[in-house]
Amino acid sequence: MVRIQRRKLLASCLCITATIFLLVTLQVVVELGKFERKKFKGSSLRDGHAKVEEEPTHLYPSPKKDALVLNRKDPMETDSYPIMLWWSPLTGETGRVGQCGEEACFFTINRTYLHHPRTRAFLFYGTDFSIDSLPLPRKAHHDWALFHEESPKNNYKLFHKPVITLFNYTATFSRHSHLPLTTQYLEGIGVLKSLRYLVPLQSKNNLRKRLAPLVYVQSDCDPPSDRDSYVRELMTYIEVDSYGECLHNKDLPRQLNNPASMDADGFYRIIAQYKFILAFENAICDDYVTEKLWRPLKLGVVPVYYGSPSVTNWLPSNRSAILVSEFSHPRDLATYIQQLDSDDRLYEAYMEWKLKGEISNQQLLTALRERTWGVQDINQDNYIDTFECMVCSKVWDNIRLQEKGLPPKRWKADVTHLSCPEPTLFAFSPEAPRQRSAREMWIPSFQQSKKEAQALRWLVDRNQNFSAQEFWGLVFKD
Repeated sequence: MVRIQRRKLLASCLCITATIFLLVTLQVVVELGKFERKKFKGSSLRDGHAKVEEEPTHLYPSPKKDALVLNRKDPMETDSYPIMLWWSPLTGETGRVGQCGEEACFFTINRTYLHHPRTRAFLFYGTDFSIDSLPLPRKAHHDWALFHEESPKNNYKLFHKPVITLFNYTATFSRHSHLPLTTQYLEGIGVLKSLRYLVPLQSKNNLRKRLAPLVYVQSDCDPPSDRDSYVRELMTYIEVDSYGECLHNKDLPRQLNNPASMDADGFYRIIAQYKFILAFENAICDDYVTEKLWRPLKLGVVPVYYGSPSVTNWLPSNRSAILVSEFSHPRDLATYIQQLDSDDRLYEAYMEWKLKGEISNQQLLTALRERTWGVQDINQDNYIDTFECMVCSKVWDNIRLQEKGLPPKRWKADVTHLSCPEPTLFAFSPEAPRQRSAREMWIPSFQQSKKEAQALRWLVDRNQNFSAQEFWGLVFKD
């Protein structure tokens, strides 16, 4: 994958308690499974990497690649284009005309265009969305567009109604977003059906002499999903090989012992030797499905999945993953895995779809077929260009309505576009060590983010610039 690591702080308030500050500092921990995606964002945004699932009702023109790199140094050259200003940028472009079907818009990160008469939309990258500076006062013709494909842990404020409804357009992991990014980690049907890395069952059985039945690879420890607590308890009932920093008990070869190797051929071949992999997301949200699910499905390893409650809507078949949510305790899950491990017939039932190349989930097939851009495909447009063009096209639609003397159409996000429940903690035996770290901080952080969202909404609705001191004063008013 072509991604770089983004290290983000969870909050900027200097007056919050030392406990919350600990939570913030822990946010910079690297999550191995996301390293490469973030490399994409920082280096080659427009070099062919894209990951978006689009439903039929959300199809927008994609940019023509030969028109995307026209740099504009003279502000007068923007006079014929609506201006799209990346306020919290994903790109580093100071000025570029993007062709979107029959339309064109001028995209820039240059904030001197804030008061330009042709500025029509402000684009925000959610992880970097900050209260420190917002484009206020907001004029009636100023649309706000949010691009946020990340975990809620990166910016909890966005996941509450007062803030998400500030935006006119969204591109998020939710299928309900204006531009859904649900399948952003899946290249296509071909990689799911591929047998390139598949290790025959008999070979896996032989490998069991030196490998555990389960493998776990995480280095972002104690995230909101509390996955490490579950895995720690599970380890008391079944053997698990853990290669990451979290619950580490087994080493990778030295050449693979860095985050950049998570999509290396050598790493794939090590993971493919296992029968099962613990595929635990860092947060529990509908439609938040990451490479933790897709990678084992591509490699021919049965994922033991904990994460999106709606994951069954995206699985290739109704027997392609083991769902942790169906077991009342890790002990029961361990017993079930041991049964599959000792019975080839039961195990092969989870591999049948892969061996036959049959994907029965029509929703997944439709989503991948109808999206108009690609993942790691230089011959297709990427999802950032598609997001920009969605906004550009909607802006032009309203310009034409106004030219005809008609009122503009108002688009608005709702809570389904970015919504996650409050984190919860697992409570197992008292013998399990309690990690007094981020594990116990996510719940108060989430609760505080509700107050932050309410304060931010009040200040934005007032439609005047405000200071950080004023914002935090409202947050901690009571």
